[in-house]
Amino acid sequence: MPVPRRFDRQPPERDTTRINERIRVPEVRLIGDDGEQVGVMKTADALSYAQGRELDLVEVAADAKPPVCRVLDYSKYKYEKNQREKQARKHQQQITVREIKFRPKIAEHDYATKKGHVTRFLNHRDKVKVTIMFRGREVAHPERGEIILNRLAEELGELAIIEQRPQQDGRNMTMMLGPGKTAGVDAEADEALDGATPEVEVVAPESAPVPEKREPEPVGAPAAAAEPRQPAAPRTVSKAADARDAGASTDADDPDVI
Repeated sequence: MPVPRRFDRQPPERDTTRINERIRVPEVRLIGDDGEQVGVMKTADALSYAQGRELDLVEVAADAKPPVCRVLDYSKYKYEKNQREKQARKHQQQITVREIKFRPKIAEHDYATKKGHVTRFLNHRDKVKVTIMFRGREVAHPERGEIILNRLAEELGELAIIEQRPQQDGRNMTMMLGPGKTAGVDAEADEALDGATPEVEVVAPESAPVPEKREPEPVGAPAAAAEPRQPAAPRTVSKAADARDAGASTDADDPDVI
């Protein structure tokens, strides 16, 4: 059964700045809250001077003789110091080193894939360590690895800067590449295009035609004359139809016909 770790915990970080009663030296050189130097005085008197202004007595230069103390609001001072450090870390450029490995007998498709990874790393402003791994008797032909590294550097062009030429290190050959002038330009352009709002053309709907207003006719006005009706065309009856009609009427008049 493993022994529980009870005594290996790190203690919390403690503020080592000495303020107020934690200042144990007999006398200090005091700087007032307005930045003007007050002079050398006893620590108790300096503490009373700071408390009378409702501020803190903070030791700012412990190695001086006598130590230099300043009257200020320590909470505000500590907050502003943390903000300055945070801004300084934000503007620092963090360099990341990526590594990618090749083989002397690498296939063309694998070479193109690994070259794409190197291009992506350089566009992110990272350094790339390119390594050629030799196995067995391959170490007797280091020129093959150097040919691959030189080809990679030549194809990358202005995207990469050779910070370290191909160098043999045991069974490996390494080369260091750094981002060039054009590294990251295409990536920033793509991000700008992705974040841009597409323009939408707004087309106004077509309005329905407005009917024309007709003026009302005055009362008592004569009605418009009706158009004359055209006479009906004479009906043409064929002879077969006349004979059929004549036979039908004869049969109806004869009582003997059933």
